[in-house]
Parts: sequence; structure tokens; C-alpha cells
Amino acid sequence: MAAPPARQAPPTLVDANRVWVDSWLRHQVGLHLEGPALARLGAHGEVCVEVGTGRRGLGARVAVDRFGARRVTAVDLHPASVDATRRRTRDLAARPGVRVDVLVADAEALPLPDASADLLVSFHALHHADDWRAVLAEAARVVRPGGQLALTEMTSRIVDAPWLRAVSHHPDGRFSSTELLDAVTAAGFEVAPERTRRWSGDRVVQAVAVRTTA
Repeated sequence: MAAPPARQAPPTLVDANRVWVDSWLRHQVGLHLEGPALARLGAHGEVCVEVGTGRRGLGARVAVDRFGARRVTAVDLHPASVDATRRRTRDLAARPGVRVDVLVADAEALPLPDASADLLVSFHALHHADDWRAVLAEAARVVRPGGQLALTEMTSRIVDAPWLRAVSHHPDGRFSSTELLDAVTAAGFEVAPERTRRWSGDRVVQAVAVRTTA
């Protein structure tokens, strides 16, 4: 089914995206609020992929500390982010039985085999993707049947707010929580109500979805 036409977004005046995305405070929110919330929703898996790892390796760290991951492949489009995350996850890779690989790669075309992961983690990566539905399709490809997609996302209610758009560029066509969860289902995951959570007046959504069998 064809995607609906993109909504016209308010203009961006100054793009200060990285000021927040790579900040210490953003990292702490993920470590101490969003990550534990996903764990309570049931996120777990030994072989994990993180998309959009940024410069601090948030998802990789949460996957090891909270989700039981022992092998993590974290990807990002930007070489500088990959270099920074490699440095910041050395302590994880030094733990017995843990392996962390950080790669330059596109979440819309992951360099990974089909059905090779127990868990794919995304902390606010989808609303940055040009084609976020393609990212979900890749998640469905690399996650094995019975595996999980664990995500935390801002919805269009905040991404398209004029005050945020003025200082933070994002592609047009961002999603409501309902549009996102419907797309997760269409990609091949089961989204149970008890494994979803909406925060801040539907401005943030979290979900742990299970890959269905083909």
C-alpha cells in the first residue's frame, strides 16, 4: 500500500540537532528512563542490532546492561559518530562474553544476514530516517521469527512542533503513534497493547514488538 503524502513541516531556521542528540543529558534520559521502561515492556535478546547509535552508543549500552545482550552490532550513517561510539563502548566490549561492533551503515540497508538478530533497538532513530518505513522493513528482515523490535520514538506532535522545527531539521512525513505502530505491524511484527506505552500526551511512544513467522 502506498504511503500517505507527507505533511508539510514548519521551516527550520537553525539546525542544532546534534546539540541535543549527542548531549550528556539525552544519554542519561535513555539510560535511566527510556531503557528501563523498554525492559519493563519485555525487551530482551542476546544478539542485538542498534540503529542510529549516535556518538554515545546509547542503545548498545542499554542492550547489554538492561536487555541481556552479549553481541551487539551498532550502526550509524556518520563516520564521526561511529568513531566516537567505538571509543565510548570499549568498556562494554571488555566485559567477559560481550562483543560490540560499531559500523558505518544505513539503517535502510543493513549489512546483516536475514533472521540473524534476536533484538533490534532504536532510540529515536526513525524520525531522522528519510524512509522510516524502509528501516522497519529492514528490522523485519534481520530479526528472527520470535525476536523483537524495541523502540522509543518522538511522534509528529513534537517533531513537527514549530518551536522544535525552528532549531532541528527532520524529514517531512513524520508519524503519529498510531501511524508508527500500524507500520510496525505492517512490516511483520505483533504489537501487543500491554507492550506499548505513550508518554507526554502522545508525544513519545515506546513499544516492544515481536517478529511474526513468515
